Amino acid sequence: MTTSSTGTGDVDPAVLEELARLRDSIDNIDAAVVHMLAERFKATQQVGHLKAAHQLPPADPAREARQIARLRALAEDAKLDPAFAEKFLNFIIAEVIHHHERIAEGAGNGAAPATG
Repeated sequence: MTTSSTGTGDVDPAVLEELARLRDSIDNIDAAVVHMLAERFKATQQVGHLKAAHQLPPADPAREARQIARLRALAEDAKLDPAFAEKFLNFIIAEVIHHHERIAEGAGNGAAPATG
């Protein structure tokens, strides 16, 4: 099975079939990741409301450090680059903190809390 750099017209059909199968799998995984992130953010929104109701700070650096260490270890076990996993979690944490800040602002001025 060989491929050509001239396009897909002269590529072995078995290669194209395997490529389509792999891409379908990637698409399914991407969908699962999006749904998992949505569930995670639903939970973190609840945390944000609880923090706001009890005047707790939006960020918890000690918890974040524990989570990063935990995720790095999980990544190593899964043969995923721990630095990538940490960057990914830091991106998520930054978004969660932003949401918690918006929720706290809404609670502080009597406005309806942000939900996004």
